[in-house]
Amino acid sequence: MAGATTLKRLKTIEGHLKGVVRMVEEDAYCIDVIRQIQAVEAALNKVSAQILEDHLNSCVITAIRGDDPQDRERVLKEISEVFEMANKV
Repeated sequence: MAGATTLKRLKTIEGHLKGVVRMVEEDAYCIDVIRQIQAVEAALNKVSAQILEDHLNSCVITAIRGDDPQDRERVLKEISEVFEMANKV
């Protein structure tokens, strides 16, 4: 699942988020804070997309090629649920 690159990206995002917290604590200009939040969101979306791609290329392919119809249904339902949740946010 999440490899070293993913972990490195998440730690970088964590650092950026701490910077946003500091900006709020220091009463930084609101638009600057919003821009930094948007940058964090974009970085998280990129990591999420990479994890999803890895999942599709491993777990989902394995389940679809496998002999267990319940496993196939499960992974397809999970993907559908991920997209449903993304649309609710």
